[in-house]
Amino acid sequence: MKAVRYSQYQGGLEDLSPEEILSLLEDFLLDSGFSDPFQRHDPDPDRQPSLEDLYDALLQALLKNDLVPEDWLREARFANRKEETRLYRAIQQMIERLKEAGYLRLPGEDPTQPAPGGSKGEAQEARFELTEKAADFLGLRSLRELLGALGRNAPGLHPTPQYAPGVESAGETKPFEWGDTPRLNPVETLKKALPKGLSNLTEEDLVVELSEYTAAMNTVVLLDCSHSMILYGEDRFTPAKRVALALAHLIRTQYPGDQVRFVLFHDTAEEIPLARLPMAQVGPYHTNTKAGLELARTLLRKMGGEMRQIILITDGKPSAITLPSGEVYKNAWGLDPLILAETLKEATQARKERIPIHTFMLAREPALLAFVKKLSQLTRGKAYLTHPGNIGRYLLLDFLNNKVRRN
Repeated sequence: MKAVRYSQYQGGLEDLSPEEILSLLEDFLLDSGFSDPFQRHDPDPDRQPSLEDLYDALLQALLKNDLVPEDWLREARFANRKEETRLYRAIQQMIERLKEAGYLRLPGEDPTQPAPGGSKGEAQEARFELTEKAADFLGLRSLRELLGALGRNAPGLHPTPQYAPGVESAGETKPFEWGDTPRLNPVETLKKALPKGLSNLTEEDLVVELSEYTAAMNTVVLLDCSHSMILYGEDRFTPAKRVALALAHLIRTQYPGDQVRFVLFHDTAEEIPLARLPMAQVGPYHTNTKAGLELARTLLRKMGGEMRQIILITDGKPSAITLPSGEVYKNAWGLDPLILAETLKEATQARKERIPIHTFMLAREPALLAFVKKLSQLTRGKAYLTHPGNIGRYLLLDFLNNKVRRN
């Protein structure tokens, strides 16, 4: 039998799709500063990668995956100017494909919503910004990875304890009432109608099937971006961003009636658009959990809806609050009585508004455990002791198994 010799596929870089290029850049785009020792110990929350950084990241990804032809490498190694090499031109074309596919934009390319990181920095380096389409693609990749690890497929809507004439039959029936979806149960209807004849059929003889009542769930995800999220030898913030992006994609594609918003909390708190979430950075901050909960409640009131929840992802106890004067009071040592009281007061307000707070702890700090215990008791929420490697599994399992119930 003739032997067949296999060799590596030698397709050109021009064959890479925009999605494949974006996948190569995933770790670079989601990096929260942990990979840079200087950023890790002195984080800059406003750090934005430049186009030169993007070029370098693509080059490293291509080299790591052995995608660069040997003759291109030799040419680049001995070239006087990298701009004259085939490798440089190919990478520039890849960046252009990302722009054309709608994953990337440069300063001034979206006049209705200018890129916040799009201005040139002190070194006059051109910046770039991801689009919401890119964030959604990264969320899809994260979701596939997490669901694959769980051996699960994405589900449908959130069931509730109530029944109604609706989508999925529950095997129960009830007399027809005006306004019900006309999903008749023929057997039960005929049983009532036949004794008096079909010609005498009235509204009272109609029997409809009951279905499980489904309702939309509005969610605010609170992401702790204080310094400790990258400080103590592990990156806790990037896994938190990954699961947030996965949750956003899951809700958009499988729960069309649901809404999800994202809030970064640190010394203060602010809502962050989905497109900016992948490249969000940790800063030299304390943990103002109260400000995060307050903003989350405000957003949920605006979103409306009957079923609402707050998902809190943090690795530390509250260590800051905003005083009535606007000054931020900070105390990183122990559970400060004033900070604890004000934070739990905010949680009590959430409980009165029937908003459960589900906490995912990324550390085993005793003060954090004590705080979360009080928080869960107050709001009747759930608490999970996780780590960066499994937070996605815990959070998505909770969401997919529909364990969240109204109080």
